[in-house]
Amino acid sequence: SNQRGSAMHRYLRFVLPLTLAGVVATGASAEGHAEIDPAVKARQAQMQLYAFNLGILGGMAQGKTDYDAAAASAAAANLVALAGIDQSAYWVPGTDSESMEGSRSLPAIWENIPDVVSKGEDFAMQAAAMADVAGNGLEAVQGQMQSLGGTCSACHREYRVRNN
Repeated sequence: SNQRGSAMHRYLRFVLPLTLAGVVATGASAEGHAEIDPAVKARQAQMQLYAFNLGILGGMAQGKTDYDAAAASAAAANLVALAGIDQSAYWVPGTDSESMEGSRSLPAIWENIPDVVSKGEDFAMQAAAMADVAGNGLEAVQGQMQSLGGTCSACHREYRVRNN
């Protein structure tokens, strides 16, 4: 019993302070970096979820992964659900690529809100069309993929900083 107490004492004396030091250091390093606006994080997360689900469908359409009706239907349903999220709080003025680090959204977005909204509606419509056919076979997915992907590039071409 005494030996167990001694081991516990050593643990508390050495491991606990190291753990706490790690927690404190992590907090300090996070504070040292400029915080990305939560609205920017939210819209980037939304885009990542779009990309993830589009990747499932695109992989099937390109023959990189086997067609799976359930997976295709789920990915398409996810796109419909994502398109239905009210994104208005994501697009805060002053969170464009010229106003802050970490944003790929061009200032033109805020100058052309009706066009951006229209492009978003086009995406939602094509996502719904994909959801209607995703379970009907590979050819159906392939047939809808270009229309769906085209809505992404239509917006990104005008409103997103290009990758170098």
